[in-house]
Amino acid sequence: MPSQAKSRRNFLKTSAALTGGYWLGTSTLATAASPNEKLNVACIGVGGRGSANVGGVSGENIVAMCDVDETKAGKRFQQFDKANKFQDFRVMLDKLDKQIDAVVISTPDHMHFHPARQAMLMGKHVYCEKPLAHSAWECRQLTKLAQKQHVATQLGNQRHANPGMARTVEAVRSGMIGDVTEVYCAIGGTRGMPAMPKEFPPVPSNLNWELWQGPVKERPYSPEYCPYKWRFWWDYGTGETGNWGCHILDIPFWALQLKYPNRIDLDVVPSAEDIDPLRTPKSMKTRMEFGAEEGHGPLTLHWWHGSLKEAFKKHNTKPNGNTLFVGDKGTISAGFDGYKVTMKDGSTPTPPEQSIPKSPGFHKEWIQACKGGPRSTCDFVEYTGPLAESVLLANAAFRSGSGFDWNATAFEATGNDKIEQFLVPDFRPGWEVDAI
Repeated sequence: MPSQAKSRRNFLKTSAALTGGYWLGTSTLATAASPNEKLNVACIGVGGRGSANVGGVSGENIVAMCDVDETKAGKRFQQFDKANKFQDFRVMLDKLDKQIDAVVISTPDHMHFHPARQAMLMGKHVYCEKPLAHSAWECRQLTKLAQKQHVATQLGNQRHANPGMARTVEAVRSGMIGDVTEVYCAIGGTRGMPAMPKEFPPVPSNLNWELWQGPVKERPYSPEYCPYKWRFWWDYGTGETGNWGCHILDIPFWALQLKYPNRIDLDVVPSAEDIDPLRTPKSMKTRMEFGAEEGHGPLTLHWWHGSLKEAFKKHNTKPNGNTLFVGDKGTISAGFDGYKVTMKDGSTPTPPEQSIPKSPGFHKEWIQACKGGPRSTCDFVEYTGPLAESVLLANAAFRSGSGFDWNATAFEATGNDKIEQFLVPDFRPGWEVDAI
């Protein structure tokens, strides 16, 4: 276990109103409700993306809502006027422990880990927005805890339910383009490196800024951080990699049954000016190396914040989508809605038979799993824990300015003496946790 994690021997402390030992949660594992019963769901973060997630579970009993911004939460607070309302998720979980079956978390990245961890410790099922957590260490902890507690989980990769993605997975797995040895994935645009705050106005009356900051170091409020630009500040967000990585890398991870890489490296080494200690970059080019496992041979997965044009040109394929699979017989270019194939011999292959069943609905998958049905497709343990961890390992390589070898079993990086600070969080006093 990394030294920073080993030093954290105290569980999270609650507000003064809560009793000691609360952060231990309960020892009772989650029990499945009858398929015909409605779940009692608590939603943490109900504005923005959170509002869409509330809609996804609105057929169940929404018994509680929690948000630190009364204005952004206002519409959902009014719609579900009988639900209990809170600002602090810790108070909500403590007071309504016996009433809550499942929790939906739609907060900024830096506030995913603590509510997800606490909910699972208390035996609650969890739906959490991507990228699962704010650091690789947090992702691993949540993955281990979900396995230990036997709860139903789902990461917010809602595009996983798109039929077009399933067709791409079937095509790659059919062997249509032969053995895949290389994959390119990217998100375009240049979002990142926001302006440094010049003014620090009073905190808006509708916002609890102290709770919004949660476990990260305290700083003065600025509209450059909240309500949206947090995504491009390392203390709060994970940049475009965290924003889109779990969605786009979902395609090759699913198709090739990827787990953990054994090396993370840089396709382009950033300059010192590009690596800002506070702000996420406008572009980055990283890669992950995977050894041979069931579902694939040794392969390289490139993850870029930038254009894929040079990859398409290199492999003589017309630009299409955000993902390019390179096989020894041809290429498959794909997005969320389907794929195009280019064979080296110029042939037009017959699409494989459909074998992946249609999703009943992405939120419904999770709801059914909570009620004892099949495991949801983006479950933390079997799939999205390793996916989200890999996404954040790419960020860590960029921030450190160098690649590293990765021993996933030991959660250990070697060959880069700067890397640990970007893998393991440094929670401020009062928010420390023990490792699972």
